[in-house]
Order: sequence, then C-alpha cells, then structure tokens
Amino acid sequence: MSVNAHSLSQPKQNSGFFSWLWEWLSTVDHKKIAILYLFGGGLFFLIGGIEAMLIRIQLAVPENTFLVGHNYNEVITMHGTTMIFLAAMPFIFALMNAVIPLQIGARDVAFPFVNALGFWLFFMGGIILNLSWFLGGAPAGGWTAYAPLSSEFLGNGMDFYVLGLQVAGAGTLMGAINFLVTIVNMRAPGMTFMRLPLFTWTVFITAVLILFAFPALTVGLFLIFFDRLFDANFFNEANGGNSIIWEHIFWIFGHPEVYILILPAFGVISEVIATFSKKRLFGYSSMVFATILIGFLAFMVWVHHMFTVGLGPSANTIFAIATMAIAVPTGIKIFNWIFTLWGGQITFNTANLYAVGFIPTFVMGGVTGVMLAVPTADFQYHDSYFVVAHFHYVIVGGLIFGLFSGFYYWWPKMFGRHLNETLGKINFWLFFIGFHLTFFFQHFLGLMGMPRRYFTYLKGEGFDAFNMVSTIGAFLMFFAVIVMLINIAYSAVKGEKAKGDAWEQGRTLEWSIASPPPEYNFAQTPLVKGIDAFWKEKMDGKDKMTAAEPVGDIHMPSSSIVPFLMSISLTIASLGFIFSAHDGVRKPALFVAGAGVVLFFLCMLARSIKDDPGFHIHKEEVIETEKGVR
Repeated sequence: MSVNAHSLSQPKQNSGFFSWLWEWLSTVDHKKIAILYLFGGGLFFLIGGIEAMLIRIQLAVPENTFLVGHNYNEVITMHGTTMIFLAAMPFIFALMNAVIPLQIGARDVAFPFVNALGFWLFFMGGIILNLSWFLGGAPAGGWTAYAPLSSEFLGNGMDFYVLGLQVAGAGTLMGAINFLVTIVNMRAPGMTFMRLPLFTWTVFITAVLILFAFPALTVGLFLIFFDRLFDANFFNEANGGNSIIWEHIFWIFGHPEVYILILPAFGVISEVIATFSKKRLFGYSSMVFATILIGFLAFMVWVHHMFTVGLGPSANTIFAIATMAIAVPTGIKIFNWIFTLWGGQITFNTANLYAVGFIPTFVMGGVTGVMLAVPTADFQYHDSYFVVAHFHYVIVGGLIFGLFSGFYYWWPKMFGRHLNETLGKINFWLFFIGFHLTFFFQHFLGLMGMPRRYFTYLKGEGFDAFNMVSTIGAFLMFFAVIVMLINIAYSAVKGEKAKGDAWEQGRTLEWSIASPPPEYNFAQTPLVKGIDAFWKEKMDGKDKMTAAEPVGDIHMPSSSIVPFLMSISLTIASLGFIFSAHDGVRKPALFVAGAGVVLFFLCMLARSIKDDPGFHIHKEEVIETEKGVR
C-alpha cells in the first residue's frame, strides 16, 4: 500500500487525466522521480536501440545501400550519444532515486526540488537533441564530436548536440551533488560509512566522479558553442586554435564517465549476488577501498584514448601503466563476487542470472581493455572494430547487464509487483546469447582490419560472415527487449504482489518497509547496528528494524511545477540559440533565446521568494497506514 501525501494532509484533487498529469509533472518525491527516470531512460533506450538496428542492417552484407553516407553518420552519432547520455545515465539515476534514500534510512533526498529539476533538465536535453532529426538534420560528427569537424562543419545538427548535452549534463550534475549531500548528511543513526551497503558506496563514488568530470565536458561544449555560433577559434588550427585540446577535454570527462557508468553496476551486482547466495558479501572492506581506488585512478588514464595522436613515448608509457593499474581494484571485485558465490545457497532467478552473467562478460571486456592499454598494440587496434567490441563488452556486457539485474531485483520494491520469472529468463537468455553473437565476432573483424565508423565494405574482404552473425545477434537482443516490455506490461496487470521483504532474504534497509514504500519511507527512523542491517535484525528474531525514535509527525516537501517550467525555459533558450546561426532568422531567434533565459530567471526568482513550508503527515495517519501495510 502506498501512501499519497495529498490524501493525508492536503485536500483531495479531482481525479482524471489532468490531475494525474499534474501530479507527475510537479512531483518532488524521489520514488516517483525514479519512475520518471526509468521510463524517460527507457524511451531513449528504445530510440538508441532502433538506431543500433539500422546500423547493423546496413552492415549485414557488403556494399549495402540501406543507410549510407551522411545519414549513416547521423545515426551512428545519435546511437552513441543517446545510449551513453540519455539511456545509461537516467537508468542509473532511476536506481539511485529508488534505492539510496531507502538503503541509508532516509525519508527523502537532501534537496527534493533540485532532484526534480535534475530529471526535467535531463529529459528536455534529450528532447532538444532528438528534435534535430526534424529541424535540419541530426549531428553527424561521432558521439565524441572531435574538433574541428564538430566546431567548423556539419550544419546545425552539432548545435543541437552541444546545447542538448549542456542541458542534460546540468541535470546530471545537480543529481550528483544531491546524492553526495544525501549520503553524507542523511544516514540513519548507526549507519557509519563502513556500514553502507555496497550499492550506496558505489553511488557515492560515482557522484564524486560526476562532480569533477562533468565540468570538463561543460567547458568543452561551451568552447565548441563559441566556435560555432560566435566564430571563436579555440579549435580552429588555421587561426591559432588547437583541435587536440578538445580530445583532452573530452576524454578527461570521457574516461571517468566509463566508471560513472560501471561503478553503480558493480554495486548492483554486489547486492544481488550477496542476497541470492544468502551470504554476506565477501571482503566488504576491500570492496569499499577498491571502489575508492577505481574512482581515483579513473582520472589518471584518459590519454589511453589518444595513444596515436603523437604525445610521445613518455606520456604513452605513464598512461599505459596507469591503465593497467586500474585493472587491479577491478580484479579484486571479480574475485570477491566469486568468493561470495562460493559455498552459497544460490538462487538462479532472473536478477541473479544477469549478475552471474555479468562476471565473465565483464572480465572479457577488461582483458581486451588491458590489451588496448599497451601503446604499441593500440596502434594496431585503434579505430578498428576491436575497439567497438571492447567498449560494448564493458558498457553493454557490464553496465546493461548490471542495470537489468537491478531492475529485476528492485522492481517489486518500486512497483509492488514482481516481474514474471519465466518471461524474465527468456529475456535473459535471448539478451545474453544475442549480445555475445553481436560483439564477440567484432573482435575478429577488428583484427582482420575492418575500421570502425565505415558505412560499408567490399565483397571479398572477408568481413561478410562475421558481420551477418553480428546482425543476427543484434536482432536477438532486440527481441529480448521486446520480451522485457511484455513482462513489464504483464506485471502491471497480473504480476504477483510483493511483500515488504520481496525476496524473503533481503539484507538491507529497503526490504524492511512496505513494497512500494509509503510516501514517507520510514514511519520511524531505523537504528542501524551493523553491516546488512535488516539481515542482522532478522537473525535476532525480529521482523522489522529497531527504531531510533518514537512515531511522530513527519514533515514532507510540497510538490512544485517550477522545475518543469525551468527546464521548458532552457529548452526555449537552447532552440533560440541554435537558430540564431541562421542569417534569415537571427534576430527573432535571439529574441526567443533571450525570452527563454528571462523565463528561467523568473522561475528562480519565484522559487526564491515563495515560502514553501511543506506539509506534515500526522502521527495518527502514520500509525493507521503502518497497520494497513503490515
């Protein structure tokens, strides 16, 4: 049973579509924002998946003309950009919002208003980027947007890229700061840092990485923006600029971004394997310090993307050593997961199948990463399909396997219903087999000399068979996602209702409350007595957490439409700046941009002036609600 704050302490609104829509547009509840992130990221994941299918159809046979030239460049650029920034990141923030406050015993995130603003900025940034398809053409400079191609040429598609990612990136940065403050300041009594669940630890380090990595991307995008719209010369070699500087700026962001993506997946795997092995995670302390070390080393390796640009043997050697060193803490995690499984009472449900499938798949991606860390070898692998295979093994075989494991694991906590296990296992095996068919053979395509980003190849080059197998695998993955969507729809209608401890072997605090959680999360702030706090209480014969406080009135934040309006205003401003590059509409476009900026600051002013005391859920209502869910 979920408690709606409006039904408790605020007048009931008229039911209907518009009140439902208003509720979701104005919510600041972290659990609803998690669902918004999940379905927003899911929308862009489907778009990126369709783009991937178009790429694979084009490459299925030699000399194909299905998708060629500039159109192919648009699709491959949008596929990479969409999957990294608009699908993977919001999926991570969906799990962060759904789980982190519950795992640390908090009633909300530190800044609910900022949390909502972060989501709407991400979503509108994605809309800006995808509007490019209908307003002059999508960006076609590759997802890394290398200058001077991106700063001097390619039409206004790159303007959509720059401003869409700026808006979405601002939302990501806000979200990271929010979760940093939440984890530092809002932990339940007794929840010391060395009692935090591993997922919370990985999110904490991820938020630190975002805090330091995303400003580099922000600065770089501003420089391209000035080059494109105001004829600056940051990356124009002819006028004294330096295009290689963009590569440094991008990869100073881009390689920490890999760990921003993969660390939360590590946290998910740690939670799922421990739960379904019925064992405490092996080597908890070493896992924590390995996570911290990965976060530190993530900023020390960006030049391994640039071994071929001519920085010299000294620079290449230093970054090669750093790249190999980061494999050590990652290896620690692999062994600890295996030792957690060893001797455990393992349940092979869908969540755990994805977690166990993650381990060998990610190891394969890591091994090819070490191969790419050798500069002399990288000269051969660079810009070939070997690199494409490597990073898909890390990002899809690592991140997406981890996220899907997390979705199956925490779905009953988020929605109160289990996903169907039979459909889930069909989804897993289709995706697992399809993934390896798609990307395993691309290693060999790269070693045989097939370059990345090419839209076709000639007959007789020996690429035909492996490309066809790769395309067949992509279709299997596509069908797997369709099965997952069917599972979600089935679950919404006929899914088995979940208990608070949905798997009956939950170890952390989120499993100690109802599924889905009430508006206030915890009726009483829990008192944490050790690692795996809820499991410890169950071993002491209790079915709920020891409380750190008596039941009392609970203060909740009010809903607000202002975050949505602020994101709309930045969308208007972005579109104005994009079209200001067109001589025929320059003045009206600048007026539109100015109007968007003014509206944004008016929203900020309204938020600053308006007193928002929130509201209280009264003690009696809390007690009544808790009786109903027990």
